[in-house]
Amino acid sequence: MKITYKKAGVDIKKAEKFAKKIKSKSVSKLEAFGSLIYLAPFIKKYKNPVLVSSADGVGTKLKIAQKLNIHNTVGIDLVAMNVNDIVCVGARPLFFLDYIACGKVNVGVLSEVVEGIKKGLREADCPLIGGETAEMPGMYDPDEYDLAGFCTGIVAADKIIDGRNIKEGDAVIGLESNGLHSNGFSLVRKIFSSKDIEKYAKEILKPTRIYVKPVLSLLSSAAGCQWAVKGIAHITGGAFYNKATKILTPGYGMVIDKNSWKVPEIFRIVQKKGRINDKEMYTVFNMGVGMIVVVDKKSVKKCMSRLDKYYKSHLIGKIVKSKKKIELV
Repeated sequence: MKITYKKAGVDIKKAEKFAKKIKSKSVSKLEAFGSLIYLAPFIKKYKNPVLVSSADGVGTKLKIAQKLNIHNTVGIDLVAMNVNDIVCVGARPLFFLDYIACGKVNVGVLSEVVEGIKKGLREADCPLIGGETAEMPGMYDPDEYDLAGFCTGIVAADKIIDGRNIKEGDAVIGLESNGLHSNGFSLVRKIFSSKDIEKYAKEILKPTRIYVKPVLSLLSSAAGCQWAVKGIAHITGGAFYNKATKILTPGYGMVIDKNSWKVPEIFRIVQKKGRINDKEMYTVFNMGVGMIVVVDKKSVKKCMSRLDKYYKSHLIGKIVKSKKKIELV
C-alpha cells in the first residue's frame, strides 16, 4: 500500500479549500508567500513613525470552547489579546496575521473561528492581511486546535505612552471588563467541574473586550485629553500585581480601591468554589477591570466622560511615591 500525505493525516486539498474560503471573504488580499502592506500612506500621517508589535494567543480558554463546541467567540479573544496590548503604548493597530494549528482541518469549525477573528478586527478597525493554517496530526487530537495572533501597530515617536511621565497624585482610571476575558482559565478548569462549565458556559466564553476605540478616542485631539494620558495597562495574566504595575517607574506605586467598582459575579463564584484568597484572585484575574489608564488628576472627569461613551469607567486609585508597586485597599 502506497503511503500518501493524506493517509498520514494531512489533507492538503481540504486545507487549500479552507484557505480559499478565508481569502474570498477577507478584508485584505492574501499574498501567496508573504503579505504586503505599503507604508508610504502611514509615514505621511506620522512624524517619525515607530512600529509596535505583539504576539499572543487565547490560552486554555480554547479547551472550554472545544469542549462545548462553541467556536465563534475565541477569534475575538485572539484579536483582543493583541490589539489591546498594541494600544497601550498609544499605537493604532496597522495589520493582523493569524496562525491556526489543528489535528485535522474541520472547515466548519475553523470558519467559525475565523469569523470571530474578522469580527474582532472590524471592531479594532484593523485588516487581516495573512495567516497560516497548519494541520498536524499526532501533535493535536483530530478535534483540537490552537490559535496565535500577530499584530503590528504604528505611533509617532513623540506620542509614545510609556509611563515615564507618571507622577505622585496622578489618577488611575479603570475601564470595565465583561468578565474573565482570556486569562486564568487553567485555574477555572481546575476548579469547575464539567457540569459547572456547562452551567456557566455563556459567562465563561464571553469574548475579551476590545479597547482600541475608547483608548484611541481618548488620545485624539478632539478629546482634548491626549496630553493628560501618562500610562495604559491591559489587565491580563498577572493582573493587578504584575500587569498594572508594568507602566510604573522606580519609586512610584499604585493605591487601588477595590470597592470603587463592582466585581462581576463570575469572579465571586470562582473564588468561592476554589476557596481562593483575595491576593491570588487579583493576581490571576482582571476582577472586572480590563484596562487601566493613568491620567493627570486635573483631567479625570474629562477623560472618564470620553471613555464612558464606549465602556463604563471608574476612578479606582491614585499614584503615590512608594517602594511598594501596588497596594489594594
